[in-house]
Amino acid sequence: MPALTEITIRNLKPPEKGQVAYMDDALRGFGVRVSAGGTKSFILVHGLERRRVTIGRYPIISLAEARAEAKRILAEKTLGHTFERSVPFEDALAQFLDHSAQTKRPLTTRDYKRLLTSHFPFGRTQLGDVTPREILRRLDRLRATPAEQSHALVALKVFMSWCVKRHLISRSPCEAMSAAKQRVRERVLSDDELKKVFAAALEGQDAFSRIVAILTLTGQRRGEVAALRWEYLNDGERTITLPSSLTKNKRPHTFPYGALAASILENTPRIGDFVFPASREHVRGKPTVFFNGWGKCKESLDRTCGVSDWTLHDLRRTFATNMAALGVRIEVTEKLLNHVSGSFGGIVGVYQRHNYLDEMRQAIDAWEARLTALLSRA
Repeated sequence: MPALTEITIRNLKPPEKGQVAYMDDALRGFGVRVSAGGTKSFILVHGLERRRVTIGRYPIISLAEARAEAKRILAEKTLGHTFERSVPFEDALAQFLDHSAQTKRPLTTRDYKRLLTSHFPFGRTQLGDVTPREILRRLDRLRATPAEQSHALVALKVFMSWCVKRHLISRSPCEAMSAAKQRVRERVLSDDELKKVFAAALEGQDAFSRIVAILTLTGQRRGEVAALRWEYLNDGERTITLPSSLTKNKRPHTFPYGALAASILENTPRIGDFVFPASREHVRGKPTVFFNGWGKCKESLDRTCGVSDWTLHDLRRTFATNMAALGVRIEVTEKLLNHVSGSFGGIVGVYQRHNYLDEMRQAIDAWEARLTALLSRA
């Protein structure tokens, strides 16, 4: 057929079954493949082996963009470069997650999986067909949640960079993209807000409510609490020890918990290894993963307690702020929060080996007493 134009491509009719290719007279080997379902994809057939490369889907990319990409591929071939074989997005993602599971913390791999599968469900789309325009279109859907948008882009950039290093693609489609700068949160819940949130969490009987209550009582990170296993708990000593594979700073962290937290944990059903298991993923009746249903559960708790515009991490900041108000020494608070900078940065962190367990226990008891007093207010 004559040289392809936007009008001719737009008017191409799908075949009754299978696929049909319409080649472009203006550029040898370049054309459009039309499927019975109406999908139109730009292709390039080149080389002695007549290798077919899928360039991208129309109209996600334009004719001009596709023709320019075809010329680039042919130029690379002429210069002696080898163009990579195309790989489905989900196959490359599976390889990436497997590699991450071997080299990263479990929580990091879990976050990668959630962000990449939730926000970039490209499935069997060829990795080379994923365009910057399509990525931006999906990121635009997250404008109302800038933090999630930023995390999603960072995860995708890490994944695509890994694909480049593995020679699955020649360059990352998001290499020129940058996440918007995030405003540093300073939110600390007021006493009234804290009372409402904590009271609602105590009344709830689900995993999310219990997690919120434990976060309030201990000041720990949400991912570390969600991934708690029963083996991390010492009921007699009332301590929890997080392994280095779970903590953000990759150091083991032992901290005490008080009577209120003990009551919550004692009344938590013991099903499987996880203290807070996911509700739907079970093998032979036992949960295989920990809780991860944050969004809808958080919205439900907000409606119940009547407090909005707060995050679970704000509970950690509120905890630290109240520790100061209670007169707890900064190094004790940092031990509770498992911070390795500040009082324990540099040479101090190398030689200071006091565990502050007794001081942390006194601070937790004082905090629980304060929370109990808040709940008793009219």
